[in-house]
Amino acid sequence: MQLSPKQKEFWNRANHRWNIKYGATRSGKTYLDYYMIPRRIMSCTGTGLIVIMGVTKNTVERNVLEPMRNMYGGQLVGNISSNNTVTLFGKHCHVLGAEKANAISKVQGAGIEYCYGDEVTNWSPEVFEMLKSRLDKPNSVFDGTCNPAGPNHWFKQFIDSDTDIFAQHYTIDDNPFLSPQFVEALKKEYYGKVQYKRYILGMWALAEGLIYTNFANDVTSFLIPAAEAISKKYDRIFIGEDFGGNKSRHAFVASGLSDNFTAVTVLKARCVEANGTDVDYITRQLDRFCREIIDKYGRVDVVFADSAEQAIINQQRKNLPYRFKNSVKNQIIDRIRTTDMMMGSHRLRLVDGECGDLIDGLSTAVWDDTKKDDTRLDDGTTNIDILDAFEYSWEYYIRRLSGERARNENAILSGTKLQQL
Repeated sequence: MQLSPKQKEFWNRANHRWNIKYGATRSGKTYLDYYMIPRRIMSCTGTGLIVIMGVTKNTVERNVLEPMRNMYGGQLVGNISSNNTVTLFGKHCHVLGAEKANAISKVQGAGIEYCYGDEVTNWSPEVFEMLKSRLDKPNSVFDGTCNPAGPNHWFKQFIDSDTDIFAQHYTIDDNPFLSPQFVEALKKEYYGKVQYKRYILGMWALAEGLIYTNFANDVTSFLIPAAEAISKKYDRIFIGEDFGGNKSRHAFVASGLSDNFTAVTVLKARCVEANGTDVDYITRQLDRFCREIIDKYGRVDVVFADSAEQAIINQQRKNLPYRFKNSVKNQIIDRIRTTDMMMGSHRLRLVDGECGDLIDGLSTAVWDDTKKDDTRLDDGTTNIDILDAFEYSWEYYIRRLSGERARNENAILSGTKLQQL
């Protein structure tokens, strides 16, 4: 097992009640835990429950269980069952999602001997407070990782408290196993944004002002002529559809995904008035929009519509010849981060003359400075509807577009002896 100096330090010194790694993305925080988790689980004595907790059960599977299963095999790392449990290294473990305040009530009444926490800054703070009261055994231990958020975040306040904590701060340069070219590319992707401070330097930094500063300052560098867009080969062409209310607008965005679903070309974006309109009007506008895309690009593969409006979707599905799916609705902060990464790595392009409403939405999107967590301002002063439709049009492949699927490619070792380093 080859570890960085920072990882070795955690392996040898993380013997407190609370052991936390925070900092830059790709810095090796989570990779070490594929060895730390089995070490902790195999040392449990049965005095309390073993819990693996993330934002959702799906993120636990994606970030924690799947990589460990690739390393150790299915006999040692099982699959999550219908009762939210999994067998890990011969022991019965509970898997919980922490985005909702009632999450930990699923194991109500039981103390916890060991808990592993993934992406803790995205948890509900109420869940964390309940967790603290449940780590009530003399040998209870928590291991957790996160990327930093704002300087006033509740988890930052906990880390800075006088609790029995071993906390480590990671920067991107703390991972010596990344290629210099990759590190340089990642730094360029985030340069000039709050994400640079968080995901490169590992700092707890405030999100304020424009979200997409580089885009707003140089829109033309993201535009391509229609002729170039028409000549491209697309893996899929998706439509994102967001439904407006009396104070907002309906929005449609067509995106062509290319390069094995790692790049997005926005082919067309349009808003139409919502006030005083009915379902038939929305349906006709969508049909017109889709036909324009088909006329130029030959097809529309799927319409991803706002999943909150099932009645409208059912009516459109009944009357239009397109394939409909519900919008995935990943967390907005994950959509923002993916958009930022695509912009920074030149994997997002907009067709010149066809995307005026989206250009306006991206150029004026700002952080809500009244919120402690990173929240996009949604008070009617900016075009949120077009941003939602834009994100619905590609977020089905958010893992590929964010590069997340490749992050654990090196985590395929198996049978490695765990020892003091």
